Amino acid sequence: MSSHNESILREPLVTGKDITYAKVTDDILLPVENKPNKAWWIGFIVAALGAMLWVVSVGYTFWTGIGAWGLNKTVGWAWDITDFVWWVGIGHAGTLISAVLLLFRQNWRNSINRSAEAMTIFAVICAATYVVAHMGRPWLAYWIFPLPNQFGSLWVNFNSPLVWDAFAISTYFTVSLVFWYCGLLPDIASVRDRATGLKQKIYKVLSFGWNGSVKTWQRFEIVSLILAGISTPLVLSVHTIVSMDFATSVIPGWHTTIFPPYFVAGAIFSGFAMVQTLLLILRKVMNFENYITMFHIESMNKIIMVTGSIVGVAYLTELFIAWYSGSEYEMYAFANRVAGPYAWAYWAMMTCNVISPQLFWFKKIRTSIPISWVLSIVVNIGMWFERFVIIVTSLHRDYLPSSWAMFYPTWVDVGIFVGSIGLFFTLFLLFLRFLPGIAIAEVKLLLKSASLQQKTKLVQEGAFPDEQVKFFQNSLDKYDSVSEEDIKALDVRK
Repeated sequence: MSSHNESILREPLVTGKDITYAKVTDDILLPVENKPNKAWWIGFIVAALGAMLWVVSVGYTFWTGIGAWGLNKTVGWAWDITDFVWWVGIGHAGTLISAVLLLFRQNWRNSINRSAEAMTIFAVICAATYVVAHMGRPWLAYWIFPLPNQFGSLWVNFNSPLVWDAFAISTYFTVSLVFWYCGLLPDIASVRDRATGLKQKIYKVLSFGWNGSVKTWQRFEIVSLILAGISTPLVLSVHTIVSMDFATSVIPGWHTTIFPPYFVAGAIFSGFAMVQTLLLILRKVMNFENYITMFHIESMNKIIMVTGSIVGVAYLTELFIAWYSGSEYEMYAFANRVAGPYAWAYWAMMTCNVISPQLFWFKKIRTSIPISWVLSIVVNIGMWFERFVIIVTSLHRDYLPSSWAMFYPTWVDVGIFVGSIGLFFTLFLLFLRFLPGIAIAEVKLLLKSASLQQKTKLVQEGAFPDEQVKFFQNSLDKYDSVSEEDIKALDVRK
């Protein structure tokens, strides 16, 4: 366990007084070991009602066919693919936080990786439901996988991006699930050791015999690094393959080489926004302010700002390339987006994804919890509109004006989308009820180096010069979990 003295210029990742290893365990396991509070029950009931709407809507689709959706002869893809790409994008931040930031040794990930990883799992589950639903014959869903010869001459078309999707999503889900569960093992063992009766037996099975020995921890660290190395390429490859659903076609507005990096940046953008939405609620409802600090919130807002700027450049590049191509069909596709019947969706996308993240240049805004939460929701609204604009506006006016048509969603379209959000939050709330929402073992690694308690102790011992201490004190002003008394304690020298 690291015990080096971290620079005083770095902001603390754990705040609070008298923080011990035992207190970290008690605080994080409090929601797991006790009955859920009123806020959890309200959230769960609302989410469960949404999940019931999803069951009804998907069941109706399976029973009557996809004619229940608002699709027509011109717009053959609409909300189904829009929602699918949106959910896959949301799942990206979990892998980025878990794998990429681990490889880069970014310790601020330690408090937020667990919930972000869980978010990835549940978002990919929601995305996978759309893959099955939009097939029209869901009972033949297994046809997208290579089949043994007993099935005859049937074989998947490996030239189809939809087959690539099946492999990408299944690989992404499997690796993310293994990574998430391996990280959970030491914390599940902590719950096991404190539980009794049937609960202890269940967690004993789930902990896979974790005993906390040195050898076990060594293997845990090695496996974590291996899985991080495997997961990192997936951050780039999965949404690249999803983008090829469109980029490998010849439809004006889709046939462009910018889609892979553009989709990856958009996925990280929307993923971090959803992490922000969830964690700001989590830290308040579960009283995790000392572990999910203002530094975490500000860092995520900075990533949202940067990726939002990249997405904005991609939008402008699309417009430029459409003009530079000299193709009248390409130019019309984008002119139709900007000023056609769906112009309202295009400008909603531009406002939410390009303009709103630029507000995070202002420190007061990116350190304001209410504004950060609202903007995180605005970003994901904008990212949904982005996928809608790409898909529907490129299809609804094709080469033949007599075939032009508008898309109007039915109650089933709306029900499946709203219901999938309910399903997502139902799964997430159940996760928070039965498993630790923060990685206990990883937070404990920060106590001897990156906690306010440790830094205060070192300051009082005179380990840092006064100008650095003054800088550190000023950086604590934005923390809602640090009191004036805590800041004044830094003026005391032994």
